[in-house]
Amino acid sequence: MLDNPLHILMSPKSIATVGASNNPLKMGTIQTTNLINSGFRGKIYPIHPKEKTVLGHQAYRAVADLPETPDIAFLVVPTDQVVPLMEEFGKIGTRRAVIVTAGFKEKGTEGKRREEELAAVAGKYGIRFLGPNCIGIINSQASLNMTLAPQVGKPGMLSFASQSGTYVAQTFSYLNRSGIRFCKAISLGNETNIDSVDALEYLGEDEDTKAIILYIEGIRDGRRFVEVARKITPHKPVLALYAGGSDAGARSGMSHTGAMAGPDYLYEGIFKQAGVIRVQTIEELYSHGWALATQPPLQGNRLGVITNSGGPGTSIANTANMAGMDIPCFSNSLQKEIRELLTGHAASCNPVDLTFQVGVSAMSTTLPEMIMKSGEVDALIVHGVFVFHEQNLFDLSRSVSLPHTYGKPMLATSFFDRQDAHVAFYQDHDIPVFEMPEKAARAMADLLRYRKVRERKAIETPALPEPAQEALKIIKSALKNGQKGLDEYESKKILAAYGIPVCREKLAATGDEALAAAREIGFPVALKGCSWEITHKTEKKLVCLGLQKEKEVTDSFQAIREEVRKNIPVLVQEMIPGSREFAMGMTRFPGFGPVLLFGLGGIFTEALQDNSFRLAPLSLTEAAEMVYDIRADKMLMEFRGMPAVDVPALADILQQLSFISLLHPEIAEMDLNPLIITGARPIVADALVILKA
Repeated sequence: MLDNPLHILMSPKSIATVGASNNPLKMGTIQTTNLINSGFRGKIYPIHPKEKTVLGHQAYRAVADLPETPDIAFLVVPTDQVVPLMEEFGKIGTRRAVIVTAGFKEKGTEGKRREEELAAVAGKYGIRFLGPNCIGIINSQASLNMTLAPQVGKPGMLSFASQSGTYVAQTFSYLNRSGIRFCKAISLGNETNIDSVDALEYLGEDEDTKAIILYIEGIRDGRRFVEVARKITPHKPVLALYAGGSDAGARSGMSHTGAMAGPDYLYEGIFKQAGVIRVQTIEELYSHGWALATQPPLQGNRLGVITNSGGPGTSIANTANMAGMDIPCFSNSLQKEIRELLTGHAASCNPVDLTFQVGVSAMSTTLPEMIMKSGEVDALIVHGVFVFHEQNLFDLSRSVSLPHTYGKPMLATSFFDRQDAHVAFYQDHDIPVFEMPEKAARAMADLLRYRKVRERKAIETPALPEPAQEALKIIKSALKNGQKGLDEYESKKILAAYGIPVCREKLAATGDEALAAAREIGFPVALKGCSWEITHKTEKKLVCLGLQKEKEVTDSFQAIREEVRKNIPVLVQEMIPGSREFAMGMTRFPGFGPVLLFGLGGIFTEALQDNSFRLAPLSLTEAAEMVYDIRADKMLMEFRGMPAVDVPALADILQQLSFISLLHPEIAEMDLNPLIITGARPIVADALVILKA
């Protein structure tokens, strides 16, 4: 959307800087120097109480003295000066700011109060700002660099939004050595006003950005993140590194930018739901992002490998194959063409192993084109890129054009760095070069992951049904009675009101009623103590399963009553046949709303922890993806004589569960465990609903 505040911030016509002087050791001076040296074509207005000129530009004593209203206020000043300055800029009509100054909510209670004051002043004047505690922005297309480090080289195609300023400003040396260039980079800092979702939305709209990478320590509005990312990822790859999932990561993020982290499994789920590719290291974030930004999209999973050494070729093939790539043996006709370029002992199957050849034309141009043109691969990795001797320098322009000529990505790997002319030429012409063979293979695997994102069915947010009157009645009554939850019988009544299949059951207040219910339902049956105050019934010996005889029913009824020492009702249930058990659930996280769970069920649920997670509401496509996302997905197929599970039925239950969580905000948690698969059909055998305090 063009009203995104970053459109003006990333393309200003004028900037007022506060905190720059003629002292080259000051942070504000360093950043303003980079702004000037980056070639910014707009006007720069330094504000300084004493200096008449700053870095060759006329300085002004106060904000009110500026000759015009600047598009951006750029503040690198002591913490206590930020709010008064924002007030002054607000009065003259400036509506955008970048606040580098730290010392706000990341510093505790007093800092949080100060940040709230800052937000209030910005709201008063309609100012949208980055930070505080950020490191600035880069727009290489507009020759704009407001960070601590100078950026060199031509504009790139990879854009970055980061909750760490270091990963924006202190990595240029590394990125230059790796041939990676930013299109745009946004340091978000504390995200008091403009957050990572705003940045993602802006970069998704930016035509110069071909791939987006995100460094995340916490997301405040998870539902909006999913909604925005889901619109972008079918057309533009988004990669993310989340560093707040552990106790140590969350603690560090809180002291660093004040980020509110969430459990790792939650972010794993929302990234998948949004089509965001998750990486594990900052190196992968940069390098895999660069590969996706520069290379044509992968159209299949067939990978060709060319190498000048057997070991690296094997490493590439093994790593790529384990990640889902196919390494096909080339056809006889293609191998015949390849062998004409090889020595007698070289391998032509795939990987193609040249062993050691001093001439690199065959490796870099002739063989890659031959293999791409054959139609037998969808992508190529070339290992051993280097110039052995100056006489071997040749025009590589044909080689670097191959990916876009044939629409097939090509990655390279070399133990040599940018000092080698071949490596440098590849990097300068947007062929990613990795220092290790396996790293190139893992990057190619992320191109495959993005292919799957592109091929996903279109996701449409489903419309919520009307609330079920039976469910409203049960919840209202429970709250009126002061209950903190619902018993199993009431919980299943709510599920049944939304069409979720539950087992047949009846409540019994006496042994005779229990026996009558068992006769009506049909043996075998199960008996369970039924009270909202008792959650873990099995551990309290309040569950009796597989009762075949009438005496077993009456004895079990009496045993449950004696164990609990209360005249609670007993639930008489049908015994559902089936060996496969799954679990579903819902809980709520601040900033994310209801979060749905699907995984293996039964008594080993907590021990196995084979679960997937998504945010509500769920489309049926998302729900089905969630079902197949568990590690034990083979249990959904035909298994040991059992038919394949009715996955659409599971998906429908998950969707209805997501609707219940949104229609009934009084529900804090839901636990459906187990869902027993009888034949192919899922039936809820036990359920628990917890109400909000």
